[in-house]
Amino acid sequence: MNLEKKMVVLEQIYEIYDNFTKGLDVACNKYCANCCTRNVTMTTLEGYKIADFLELRGKTDLYTKIQKALYKKRFLPEITINMLAERCLQGEDIPAEESDARWGACPLLINKECPIYMVRPFGCRCFVSESNCMENGYAEVDPFVLTVNSVFLQYIEHVDKDGCFGNLTDVLLFMQTEDSRKLFEKEILKCEDTWMISNRPIKAFLIAPEHKARMEPILKALQNSFSSIFMQDSGVNS
Repeated sequence: MNLEKKMVVLEQIYEIYDNFTKGLDVACNKYCANCCTRNVTMTTLEGYKIADFLELRGKTDLYTKIQKALYKKRFLPEITINMLAERCLQGEDIPAEESDARWGACPLLINKECPIYMVRPFGCRCFVSESNCMENGYAEVDPFVLTVNSVFLQYIEHVDKDGCFGNLTDVLLFMQTEDSRKLFEKEILKCEDTWMISNRPIKAFLIAPEHKARMEPILKALQNSFSSIFMQDSGVNS
């Protein structure tokens, strides 16, 4: 799949998810940045989209802001969502990963506002708490929404299956240079040479039995929109 098609598919995924969240009772509002931590993860496809946005909008100075906070501890994923699904399917153990919101806020934030909100990655879009995190000290997300989020994350990774996955900091700093973006465009990334890990195609969906019926229209919307593009692999299970 060429990059142009991948970007179209990514936009479709975002649009379908936005339509889904319109029916949710969400407490998240402007300046509510409790969930905007240093631990947000994303794919290189999303990073490329953000890098393109920064270039077009003249906001490349944000790279300096990210670089200055590079020394701070951040979540470094060891497994992607599709790797997790594969291991669950095979009955394998899931590695414990260290992540702590106290490591600090997202390095992009400016006065509790996101300067890339229009093109924020799905890892940010899916923060949809039913309660006010500022007041309660924690997010409250319906279990079904968590299932929906997992499936969307799986699709995004599948679209970028030739790319990488990592912390927002590492993905964006990688995409800062033209040489890196060209490697991505040519699908010749070597994730092992970076702080990122390789993406994987979908082999099984992370859908709890009690959520299968409710997930059907969402899966249908996703599959009908671009099944001919990225559901060409066989053996996809739920």
